[in-house]
Amino acid sequence: MRTALRPARHAFGARPRDVVANTAPGALAGATFALLHPGVAVAHEKWFLDAGAYPTLPGSVLSLPNLAYLVAALVLVAVAAWVWRRRGRRGFVPELSAFGADPDRRAALYAVVPAVVGVHLAVPLLVSGVQGSLFVPNAELSGAWPYLLGVVQIGIALSLFYGALVRLTAVALAVTWFVGWVAVGIEPMLEASHVLGFAAFFWLAGRGPFAVDRLAFPRWEPPVRLARAAVPALRIGTGAGLIVLAFTEKLANLPLATAFLQEYPINVPAALGLPVPDGAFMLTAGAIELFVGLCLVLNVFPREVILIAWFPFNLTLAVFDWVELVGHLPIYGVMATLLVWEARPDEDRLWSRGVHGGPFPPTRAIR
Repeated sequence: MRTALRPARHAFGARPRDVVANTAPGALAGATFALLHPGVAVAHEKWFLDAGAYPTLPGSVLSLPNLAYLVAALVLVAVAAWVWRRRGRRGFVPELSAFGADPDRRAALYAVVPAVVGVHLAVPLLVSGVQGSLFVPNAELSGAWPYLLGVVQIGIALSLFYGALVRLTAVALAVTWFVGWVAVGIEPMLEASHVLGFAAFFWLAGRGPFAVDRLAFPRWEPPVRLARAAVPALRIGTGAGLIVLAFTEKLANLPLATAFLQEYPINVPAALGLPVPDGAFMLTAGAIELFVGLCLVLNVFPREVILIAWFPFNLTLAVFDWVELVGHLPIYGVMATLLVWEARPDEDRLWSRGVHGGPFPPTRAIR
């Protein structure tokens, strides 16, 4: 009944390993990607490898060499946080205002953000609903769950796409995430913590002015005061998911990580003749992933972190094709949001103005 998102079932009959090993463009893409950001290059081993034989081992984090990589990541985060505070919480990348985007233009841009975020989540939910998985490819459903949660995911996706009854949908999305603890297990749902971030985002901000809700159900839209917490909730949920993945797929599960490299040999330094063992490569990847996740949760250089990750996230499509594309769409939506977001107190007013503005403001905004 179910055709799970697995490389063996990829279009054109090519598995990622074949692409990496047998084509020059694929090898070049994989090499460049891993060199730029190895933590993302292998961020989702469980999407492409059966992880049933490789349970997470929490105690292994406290043993060497895993502990050394964990400490290194924490030290880097501490240094980045110190620099962030010394700079008055301002990054190195210029904000939109530096390019001439005045307050009116930024408010208009913010008005589009909820629709963009909604579509980026709706598409993978539709795919998961018809493929028999929950939120992510490796969370495969069995028994009656594919029918029940498949319908729920499709319904949520359509609601987000059209912007209808979105706050109710946000509650359903959060409830479905908790139901996933029973349907597929706690660990896969913790790895998909970004889903809770999306649920909070839509509960706090709604779907914005370009939605059915704005025309048909204006009284059901959230109060203006709640919108200010929407983007931080989205950022924190995404960062939390990356932190969990850093441990469950690398720092606390080195056997899974090395098995993944045996199946998909993308240890670029070793391929170039450098003495870098698979274990060291994957632990470095985990440390980088942990660094990125913590920076997002703590709101430390968020725009810089996103720019670092943006190019590798797209370049990986040359290796892992449409499975990565669909699976990463929600993250792309978060990236786009954080790139345009200016985290300043006065910017909250523009964000609320954009989300609750438009030709037909919600009833609560009128009051």
